[in-house]
Amino acid sequence: MAAETQTELTTVYQVTGMTCGHCEGAVSGEISAIPGVSSVTAVAKTGEVTVVSAGPLDREAVAAAVDEAGYELV
Repeated sequence: MAAETQTELTTVYQVTGMTCGHCEGAVSGEISAIPGVSSVTAVAKTGEVTVVSAGPLDREAVAAAVDEAGYELV
């Protein structure tokens, strides 16, 4: 049996409203709960949220997670 190789996908999203480390943690925590997500790095200063996942994510799922954290996906 051949082993499957899985390529991770990195996507950068723009989020408005983050101002501090707590904001970064809230957004990261919600997006991390999406199935397939392996890591999330949020940077309040730039509004960029870098998501590493097993495959493409549904933009609506990401938007809903960001909204749940109290912020808005651009």
